[in-house]
Amino acid sequence: MLDHVIKGATVVDGTGAPAFVADVGIRDGRITVVGSVTQESRTAEDGSGLVLAPGFVDPHTHYDAQLFWDPYATPSLNHGVTTVAAGNCGFTLAPLNPGRPADADYTRRMMSKVEGMSLVALEEGAPWSWNSFGEYLDALEGRIAVNAGFMVGHCALRRYVMGPDAVGGQPSEEQLEEIVRLLHEAMDAGAWGFSTTQSSTHSDGDGQPVASRHALPAELLALSKAVGEHEGTQIEAIVAGCLDQFSDAEIELFAEMSAVAGRPLNWNVLTVDAAVPERVPRQLQASERARKAGGRVVALTMPILTPMNMSLGTFCALNLIPGWGPILGLPVPERIEKLRDPAVRARMLARANSKEAGVFRRLANFGRYVIGDTYSEANAGLSGRVVCDIAQERGQDPFHTLVEICAADDLRTLLWPMPTDNDPASWALRAETWQHEDVMLGGSDAGAHLDRMCGAPYTTRFIGDCLRGRKLLGLEQAVKMLTDDPARLFGLRERGRIAEGWHADLVLFDPERIAAGPATLVHDLPGDSPRLDSKAIGVRAVWVNGVEAIRDDVVSGTVPGKVLRSGRDTRTVSTR
Repeated sequence: MLDHVIKGATVVDGTGAPAFVADVGIRDGRITVVGSVTQESRTAEDGSGLVLAPGFVDPHTHYDAQLFWDPYATPSLNHGVTTVAAGNCGFTLAPLNPGRPADADYTRRMMSKVEGMSLVALEEGAPWSWNSFGEYLDALEGRIAVNAGFMVGHCALRRYVMGPDAVGGQPSEEQLEEIVRLLHEAMDAGAWGFSTTQSSTHSDGDGQPVASRHALPAELLALSKAVGEHEGTQIEAIVAGCLDQFSDAEIELFAEMSAVAGRPLNWNVLTVDAAVPERVPRQLQASERARKAGGRVVALTMPILTPMNMSLGTFCALNLIPGWGPILGLPVPERIEKLRDPAVRARMLARANSKEAGVFRRLANFGRYVIGDTYSEANAGLSGRVVCDIAQERGQDPFHTLVEICAADDLRTLLWPMPTDNDPASWALRAETWQHEDVMLGGSDAGAHLDRMCGAPYTTRFIGDCLRGRKLLGLEQAVKMLTDDPARLFGLRERGRIAEGWHADLVLFDPERIAAGPATLVHDLPGDSPRLDSKAIGVRAVWVNGVEAIRDDVVSGTVPGKVLRSGRDTRTVSTR
């Protein structure tokens, strides 16, 4: 007897093949029938007029902590994501050295600063009961509703071995051997591989460059070589040029790391803007160089625009504009006083528009900011309005107007920069870029920057756009890019397609309605901390390992997800 049958759905199987109408039967967590079901089943439902697709695979998340207080990885699961890759950017919660209990506090403060996670939620929502990476994975086993795989982060490896010297120091020969040994131990326990960052934007809770930023190429290559000695492993890496354009040295480093490991290396995120036509070819030179060296470098790119809100009151990308950090780091009353000084504002604008601001110059067009949540009577009615319109009414320059609005709210105002790359030419360039063999859709950062952005719904927004919006891709190709493509990159065993014998990770949706609701601020994290959430529209149900986890955007209460471990649940992916 089957456990469940979905009758007469339009099956988009993840391979890119044409859709077809069929029944799909599930038993013991696997798909047992694709075609005509004649067997009895415990439950059944009519899928007529609905699309049945494999569960979506998100290749870049930071759900490492959230899964402890939110086993459903919301809102990703709501939007059809059944498998997540976490432990990215060099940041993980394990391993923790048992001889230094204070390292847990350091890790929490680092994650709060660099990935925008609530410090209170980190303190109250996770048990922090592990030391080794294997113990961390064991702590999640049997209590999550999504499938999750984890890289082991370079920062944690360095901190475990070098302690505070990991920030600013170089390991001795013996220490490097211990760091490599610790990585082997983590992969033996099921880590998917190794992640690292050398991005200039990544600082710890003390404001210092995170530990992995101090690593020299020899250390990175030693760790990459270790990755290649385990089945089903990968590398994920971030460098400063990921934000804009790679340097020659960064291209060479990515190629060498992948080639030494004999494993794919993926990075996040390739931004596409027709106003900067040289960016995409430059970034993809890393892939070209890697192929010549015997490696493979894959660029993740988002198929939607995911705005990130800004604030003059809390740490955000504005703090990274040269010269802005010291001012935005002042106590609020002093900050407001400085910001209201015309001379200070003029200097800030000059720095923001200068060549040294690099990629952050895109944030300097303050007239194109939209006012989000406000908190004072003086700002009543301003939410949703564009700053340039308000500035014109007031006879002020836009930055002056923005400062006065924020000052009236004691700097709590949310600000939404309007994207500069929402033009037809940029969308045409995206559609072209998506076809490159070393470009993959994804990069949501779900689980991080919780009150600033909400990238998790990219799956439903993209599918809806393909069906009823710009229609840049057909449904079958769009589904393949969200399912089979990332599953094959990670070497997932029997996941990413609807096929007999494969794991029953499935999403059933209405093609006429599938979409994502607007991002709204909710306070549902431990300690009532805020995050942005988005409702799934048109998603009828989501199954993980054959068990219903979501029905009409409501979680079922079951936790059928698995901790996916390298080797057991992933196979080695060749770079050739």
